Order: sequence, then C-alpha cells, then structure tokens
Amino acid sequence: MKKILALSTGFILLTCLLLSGSVLAQDDGKVSVMGVWGGQELEAFNKMIEPFEVATGIDVQFEGTRDLPTLLTTRLQAGNPPDVVQLTGLGMMKGHAQEGDLVDLTKVFDMDTFKKDYDQKWIDLATYNDGMYGLYISADVKSLVWYNPQAFAENGYKIPTTWDELKALTDKMIANGQTPWSIGLESGAASGWPGTDWIEDILLRTAGPEVYDKWVAHDIPWTDDRIKEAFQIFGNIARDSKQVWGGPITVLSTNFGEAANPLFDNPPKAYLHRQASFITSFIKDNNPDLEAGKDFDFFPFPPIKKELGTPVLGGADMISMMNDNEEARKFMNYLASPGAQTIWIAELGKIGVNNRINPNVYPDSITRKIAGVLSNASVFRFDGSDSMPAAIGSGAFWQGILDYVGGTSLDSVLNNIEQTADETYTTGAATD
Repeated sequence: MKKILALSTGFILLTCLLLSGSVLAQDDGKVSVMGVWGGQELEAFNKMIEPFEVATGIDVQFEGTRDLPTLLTTRLQAGNPPDVVQLTGLGMMKGHAQEGDLVDLTKVFDMDTFKKDYDQKWIDLATYNDGMYGLYISADVKSLVWYNPQAFAENGYKIPTTWDELKALTDKMIANGQTPWSIGLESGAASGWPGTDWIEDILLRTAGPEVYDKWVAHDIPWTDDRIKEAFQIFGNIARDSKQVWGGPITVLSTNFGEAANPLFDNPPKAYLHRQASFITSFIKDNNPDLEAGKDFDFFPFPPIKKELGTPVLGGADMISMMNDNEEARKFMNYLASPGAQTIWIAELGKIGVNNRINPNVYPDSITRKIAGVLSNASVFRFDGSDSMPAAIGSGAFWQGILDYVGGTSLDSVLNNIEQTADETYTTGAATD
C-alpha cells in the first residue's frame, strides 16, 4: 500500500510539472498570496504549491486572515498588495476589478488553451467589462437532495425529476404516515445559513439567473414578489410539521451537520435532506458503517419552472492576481493546470473545474456523480448570501431565516432585511 501511495504521489508530481511547462525555468524569486484558508485547506494549499516551488525555485509565501476585506484594503492603501489573492465572492472580485486593483488574466493565460480546459460558465463568472479577473480552481455543489436508497426501495419511492414529482412524492410520504424532510438551521453564530441556500436554489428555479443576480446586487428589493415567492415555497416545507421532522422547533435547534441523521434511523424519521456536497463527510463521521451509493445517495434539486431548467448553486475557490510580475504569472498558470487542481481537490474532496482532471481522482462514485452535475450545468451561481455585504448576507438574511421559520410574518422579515440592505448600500458598506 505504501508503495502504491508513493507511486501515486510521484505520478501527480510529475503530472503537475509536465502540465505546467511554462513554469519549469528555475527562479530565485517569490510570490505572495493572501487568503482566508486555514486548517485542512491550508494544509492542502501547502501540498499543492510544493511541486511548483520545487520545479521553479519560487518561494510561495501565504498570508492568512479571517478578515480579508479589511486587510486587503489596508494593503492596497499602503501600495503593498499581495501578488495573488483568494477572493471570497463575485461582488469582491467585481469591486476590485472596477477599482483597477486586479490584473486581466486574458493577458496571463493562453486563452485558446484555457477555453479548451474551462467551460464557458467559468469564464463568464470571472468576466467584468470584457476582462477576466478570476481563476476558479475548485467548486462545491449545493443543489443536491440526499436520500436513503434502501428506504426508498422498501417503500417503492422513485427519484423525482421535477418539482411536481417531488411534491407528489412528499404527499405520498405524508399519506403513509411518514415525514418527508429533515432540516437543520443551527450553526452557532452562523445559524440560519442553511435556509439561505434553500431560498437561493428556489429563486434560481422560479425567477431565473438574471433576477437572482439583480437580487444579490440589490438592484431589486427584498420585498419583490419574486423574492417573496421563494420564501413562501421554503416556508411551506420548513414551517409545516407534516413536511419536516420535528416541526419548526426542531428545524431551528438541529445542527446542520446532524440534520441528515434522521434518514438513517430504523425506521427513518425523515426521507429527504437538501444540503451541499460537503455533507458527505458529516454523514460518514456520524454513521461510519454507511456506504456511499448504497446507503446514501443524492438527486439534483429538481427544476420548478421547466423553462429555467436545473441550475446549480454552489461555492467556488477563486484566485485573482494583483501584481503583474513573472513569478505571479508562473504561479497563476500553474494553478490553472489540471495537475495542481488534482492535488487540491484530492485533499479536500472538492469538485474540479478544469476539464482535463481525471474523474478517477474522486474518492467514490458519489463524488464523481456530483462532478457530473457540475460539468453538465448550463447555469452556475455563487451562494447569494456569501456574495452579499456581511451586514445583509451573514447578518439580516441569516437572522431573517430564523425569524421566518420561528413564526414571524414574511412581510415583516422581508421589510427588516430590506431596511438593512438600504442602510448598507446607502452608507457605502457594500464594498466587501
């Protein structure tokens, strides 16, 4: 086994070097990188940069911070930005591109090759005013509904492919004396965020990506009927004790990492759980005897309006360049390679975005299937709350979800969030 692992590591290292031919010349320089990564992610980053440092002689110096907007602003004001930065959302990328802080990556990459390696959606997401200012190295998929295949088989349930089929399935479960959904909104100081994902997925399927983008940018108010409709669809599930296990009280008190557990009780307390691809690690930790694909599986969050299809909501690791120097150019080209990204996603269980990544790098059939969902998606959008200013996205929106599930009227919830949004954008606090 050790020999196999050593050969695998050597193969990945060799692949990285061969696929990054533009970085092989030896150099004594350095490249500074700023980001929010810590813990396991920082360990994965260090493993990913090791082949680059060995091959080039360039020293990659990482500076981590939990308050990236503030530190980056301070460095920019001092005229000392990092060479490369991990930006945390589309709004942040577009804001810095507008200020002229970022390098247009179409002048860094061979775009003919780049367009073969990356689907157009990743180029479009990184484009601002005809320039490309972000490089995506991995993604997480959120538009997934998890279920217990054996419980489905025992009850004769079939996987729904439309919202109407999903509603018919949940109605059948209720008629059988069962509870369809399990939802958990508790996450310490971040409680409420799982509900924002529901709203975002629903809005993409009822109003479309253009309306979604306007909502995230606050070009339409939170009191808009289309936003209200998305909340109502979520509320019809999360506030209904027949639809969700334990009713609203349990929804509010259950930690998101434990919310899938009722699917695996005998008999199950619930049969459906909507959560991102990272929930697999929680399922395995809480239920170590379960086998992916056999004991737990997923289907895509179904389309609601046929014409809007099945968009994918998620997160993505985005890298931008602030200083145009040779070391930073070499490093960005390396990060764009399938070899570098293979190390990153293999360490973290994320989904690759470079088309040349070998699907065998994924640890199981579940992850390979999730990669297929992402690859086949015609529309991908970032998590909305993460893309909004903190006072809204991780403030009023998170709290609004808790208030709404707890029984506060929807009009009151939306008016409160809209007031915060108005104040935030009026005072210019929306720059992060």
